Amino acid sequence: MGDLALSNLNGAGALPGLNLQFLIELLAGLFLASLRIGAFLIASPFFGGSSTPLQVRIIMAVLLGVAVMNNATVPDWQSFDALIGIQVIMTELAIGIGAGLVLTIWFSAVLLAGEKIAASAGLGFAAQIDPDSGGQTPVISKTFSLFLTVIFLSSNGHLLVLRAVADSYVYLPVGAMPAFPVLIQSGIAAAGSMFFAASIIMLPLTAFLVAINLAIGVITRSAPQLNLFSFGFPISMLAIFLLLYLWVDVLGGAMDDLAHAAVDNIQQLLGLISNG
Repeated sequence: MGDLALSNLNGAGALPGLNLQFLIELLAGLFLASLRIGAFLIASPFFGGSSTPLQVRIIMAVLLGVAVMNNATVPDWQSFDALIGIQVIMTELAIGIGAGLVLTIWFSAVLLAGEKIAASAGLGFAAQIDPDSGGQTPVISKTFSLFLTVIFLSSNGHLLVLRAVADSYVYLPVGAMPAFPVLIQSGIAAAGSMFFAASIIMLPLTAFLVAINLAIGVITRSAPQLNLFSFGFPISMLAIFLLLYLWVDVLGGAMDDLAHAAVDNIQQLLGLISNG
């Protein structure tokens, strides 16, 4: 009877689910596979916003980490010592956060354009607390941001950037050292592209607003009894709403080009940091 109980105990200990060492290695591999893509989800504009709950981002990072483990080679945690392990963790976080911040810089072009349009039209006071940035944001900027987000999601841009990050595990495995100067240069270039794209978006409207303000200035100069605030401000308000209504098709095309340019830039960035 005692031998039977001992054999049953040895058989239970041989079950694969009860091997604690195997479970620790599995969790360590999942942790390494989830770092890069999880950092990207936190730093990217749509996934990292406060509108997406933290629990959803964690679950997405874990699920995508499982997919990465099935399609790419993740090194064994025991092959690293303490210092090398910390270096690998910091490198993976830097890659994910860098790629997410570059995408955020591209998305900030519409926020900058909206702020300049609101300031030119006298709508700078119409601001609200932006839950993503935590500061005061004009309503026009937030509207542009939501417009760009809808276009980005409708064109499957989120799937393309997630696919680019997942593919980076193939040509830049976990533990490999990327070209950090390329990452820094890409961030600076994205900032320049942000100002350029914001200028292209806001120039047509601001040009019309400048012409309207010049006409109002001439009228108030020739007729001083017309108050600038009681006469010019309502005209500027009506003009900006009419221009935004007439300009919505052109704005949609510009934001579609901006979304595609952002996706292409992320794909090029993740490809260049692997070989410099």
